[in-house]
Amino acid sequence: MGQPRRPPRLARWLHQLFEASLLIKGLLAASETLSGLGLLLTSNSLIVGWVDWMTRNELTQDPQDWLATALAHAMATFSIQTQHFFAVYLLGHGVLKLSMVFGLARRWRWAYPASIVVLAGFVLYQMDSWINAHSPALLILSAFDSLMIVLVAREYRALNSYTPQGPADRSRTA
Repeated sequence: MGQPRRPPRLARWLHQLFEASLLIKGLLAASETLSGLGLLLTSNSLIVGWVDWMTRNELTQDPQDWLATALAHAMATFSIQTQHFFAVYLLGHGVLKLSMVFGLARRWRWAYPASIVVLAGFVLYQMDSWINAHSPALLILSAFDSLMIVLVAREYRALNSYTPQGPADRSRTA
């Protein structure tokens, strides 16, 4: 029996990158889930009033402030229906990603291909939205999700190529 073979440095680094990306994806998913819950459980008038209170002072000092102006304009059209749409969207998106991260962290084999499909769907949706909005954030999210697809596929191949040396396996090599 020889020394167990250590994975090459690049393989270890890619695995660590995979684990770090799972952590980041999990934190983002948790924040989306909590945001969706917050939107679902908070009254529309409270949200509109809070944003008005936050931006009122800034707009009196600088009526051209881009962020305060954009928030004030968004709140003028922030209906209950819009709030519920964002709540359900964030909640669904967050729970789906949390499930994906949980399955990958537990190394459930079915979670790898399922995660690739989910992430590819996110990339397609984000790219379609980018065509309309041209938001750099959508490009960054799509790049991160594309990297996750590559890392998940690599981890899946590594998981499938791993064969533990059980008693039956050792008898073949002895």
